[in-house]
Amino acid sequence: MNEVWPMLIVCVVGLGAGVLGGVIGFGTTILLMPPLVHFYGPMTAVPVIALVAIVANLTRVGLWWRSIDWRLCAVYSATAVPAVVLGAHTLVQFNARLIELILGSFLLLMIPVRRWLRRMHWKPHLGHMALVGAVIGYLTGIVASTGAINTPFFLSYGLVKGAYIGTEAASSLSVFLAKGATFHQLGVIDGRAIGQGLLIGVFVLIGSTLSKRLVLHLPEHRFLQLMEGVMGVSGLSILWMAWSSTG
Repeated sequence: MNEVWPMLIVCVVGLGAGVLGGVIGFGTTILLMPPLVHFYGPMTAVPVIALVAIVANLTRVGLWWRSIDWRLCAVYSATAVPAVVLGAHTLVQFNARLIELILGSFLLLMIPVRRWLRRMHWKPHLGHMALVGAVIGYLTGIVASTGAINTPFFLSYGLVKGAYIGTEAASSLSVFLAKGATFHQLGVIDGRAIGQGLLIGVFVLIGSTLSKRLVLHLPEHRFLQLMEGVMGVSGLSILWMAWSSTG
């Protein structure tokens, strides 16, 4: 019975996280990380989050298949996949607290930077996105979630709403598949973690499916405002987790 209640709480959070992530393209793992760390500890939470992210991104790819920019996805993944493998190997022998502090600060900084880039009408090309894939891929191998960091770059590329959600999900799916395979090779993921990740993933899948109608009826400016709000909360959450890990 002691095992049931924590998992039930995490699954309910996963349902809400699936809706949020399905609307703005990220935030699922940010919401799930605190209860997972609280109930199961960080070494279990990180691989479980990787499995949940695979299910969440696979669902978004299915929902927005027709809107995905596959060329961008291929270029991004070509550098991100080998980088995430390198990052995952780094994780098992490296304290990620400093990286989390940098990530949280970066997220908060990117809110005004994204607005400035939008005013300047800067649009990254495929070469820029290949570089972004390499950097974020490596960071994704080290920390639990970097989904929100993708946001400013994919938006600046010119993607919004369904096109953004689907393309970012397809790009992230290849990254998390590589991360999960690497964790399995390193012996970090066991049968229990796989079962937990798949169970939580089912609830995330349900929440993501419910989100499509919300996205279709959400005005673009509201969509961007909501994303910036979650970016702010995500940045502060990552900073809090990094700070609390010192205890």
